[in-house]
Amino acid sequence: MKSVNVTFRVDEEIKKQADALFSDLGMSLSTAFNIFLRQAVREQGLPFTVTKQVPNAATLAAMEAAETGEDLYGPFDTVEDLMEALNA
Repeated sequence: MKSVNVTFRVDEEIKKQADALFSDLGMSLSTAFNIFLRQAVREQGLPFTVTKQVPNAATLAAMEAAETGEDLYGPFDTVEDLMEALNA
């Protein structure tokens, strides 16, 4: 098997994080890319699901309320108080 060099441009911080992750897993970034490519070829597509996750209306409303400081509850003194508020 003949190896070739491939160059990828990635964000510096992501590369640092990936290097640390793969090092913890006992492999280099090059090994991780090779695993990704082999799995993609084996599956004839990306080896993970790619989706565009758009928040639903309820989540968008909650995000807007949080940004404007509306409908905020707590802090709670006990777990029981929190659960009571959640179940209300």
